[in-house]
Amino acid sequence: MGDPSVLPLNDDLVQPFQIESSQLRGRIVKLGPTLDEILARHAYPDTIARFLAETMTLAVLLSSMLKYDGIFTLQTKGDGPVKLMVADITSVGDIRAYAQFDEAELAKAEDDALIAPAPALLGKGYIAFTVDQGPNTDRYQGIVELYGKTLTDCVQHYFRQSEQIDTGLAVAVDRMINPDGSKGGWRAGGIMVQRLPQDPTQAVFSAGKEDDWRRAMALLSSTRGEELLDPDLPAERLLFRLFHEDGVRVWDPSALRFGCRCSRERVSTMLAGLPRDEVEELKVEDGRVEVTCQFCSTAYHFDDRDLDRVYEARG
Repeated sequence: MGDPSVLPLNDDLVQPFQIESSQLRGRIVKLGPTLDEILARHAYPDTIARFLAETMTLAVLLSSMLKYDGIFTLQTKGDGPVKLMVADITSVGDIRAYAQFDEAELAKAEDDALIAPAPALLGKGYIAFTVDQGPNTDRYQGIVELYGKTLTDCVQHYFRQSEQIDTGLAVAVDRMINPDGSKGGWRAGGIMVQRLPQDPTQAVFSAGKEDDWRRAMALLSSTRGEELLDPDLPAERLLFRLFHEDGVRVWDPSALRFGCRCSRERVSTMLAGLPRDEVEELKVEDGRVEVTCQFCSTAYHFDDRDLDRVYEARG
């Protein structure tokens, strides 16, 4: 995922690692300017921005544990104030995300969201993971009912129920405060450690004994949010702090960046698939059709001449 040579010093990266004494493997993610750029494209309330940032962090962690050539998507859907959240990441490290929510319902749930954000914001629903490697390959999808106080809890529940893979997660999200007291940019960080069975068809774990696993989880739980969010604390140094007594090996990190796949051509193709009279009903006050990308908020405009070309090309 990406060219490590173009990485910023400490930010927007995913770092693979292994705890040497137990052979447990994991990933650490640090998100800064890329996360802030994605969230800045939407006028989300802080509660939604924080929740979506957690979604993106988890999407990066989960996708980085897989070998795929395509798109990994993490999606939640529920009957609470947040109707839908989607974050996807390509195998080259391009991330995008968006959320759909009801403002009136959100205002009523703000207090509960401080205690248990997942049930307060999502309500009842599901979380889904999808790997799409193109039209000539099978799509992989895992779905599990939302269960837990946080979205991170829901992901751990998925691994326990559906994959039966021991998984430890620590995720932190916050908005920085500028020296003058004003709100600064968003940051997020996360660590995931997994214990994979030697034989994928059996729950036989050779990668670490039970004591090794419990020790790794105890060390992981000692991670402080400010450490995951600190822009001056490199991923390698944090891993050394946590696991140096057991030995920790790191591999080359991969770069992460904002990247949306929308284009005028894709929007034109979408419009061409609709009856012309339905498209005419989408016109706004200036007489043009406006289509806005949910992921990046880019607006595409089509006047009558543009629409003529769209439908002429369709034939």
